[in-house]
Amino acid sequence: MDVDDRADLDAAGIAQAIADPARARMLYALMDGHARTGTELAAVADVGASTASAHLARLKAAGLTQVEVQGRHRYHRLAGAEVAQVLEGLAVLAGGPRPVFAPRTPSRLRPARTCYDHLAGELGVRLHDRLQALGYIAGGDTGDYALTAAGAEALAALGVDVEATRRLRRRFAYGCLDWSERRPHLGGALGAAVLKLALARGWVSQDLDSRAASVTDRGRRELRARFGVEL
Repeated sequence: MDVDDRADLDAAGIAQAIADPARARMLYALMDGHARTGTELAAVADVGASTASAHLARLKAAGLTQVEVQGRHRYHRLAGAEVAQVLEGLAVLAGGPRPVFAPRTPSRLRPARTCYDHLAGELGVRLHDRLQALGYIAGGDTGDYALTAAGAEALAALGVDVEATRRLRRRFAYGCLDWSERRPHLGGALGAAVLKLALARGWVSQDLDSRAASVTDRGRRELRARFGVEL
């Protein structure tokens, strides 16, 4: 069997994985970039839990999805931009709108909150995205990040002790899948240092009775000026 024949068979296998209506609904539900649980995808596909589990295993085996584990939960997301491009192309051929992600998180926790000791919610995700866009962190969305020279300089100028943060006996920086946004925010020692900075500078205030946090007027100004974060 030559390379072209192998490519044809591989393409056929991927097409078969997409072709089932329930699996197709699951894949298109993930097209907005948000990760979802098996229970949520079972509801999207209108199938039972055991059937959904089998479908999700098939999609993962075909390299179309990947699984992120956060505590007791397993979240499914598209395996990469290439998968999204294929699905987008098929959607253009087929026509029709995609479903829109509708989070069920309590409204008071969505704008900003703590996730253990780092920022989460809309603020955490937007800050994460801006740190990437500015070239301050580099790496996969839910893998380990490296802090670039530009990032180290910018954070040090704000008062973050970067070297002390690196020496802590914990994971330095990674993409932590956000509960409400289902996209990564910054976790690890660096994420904790950023939250500590935001609290110390009065950019955010923390609710004493819950994980909710509030962005101050000063915080909005500073986050916009220093990172381009719009709230």
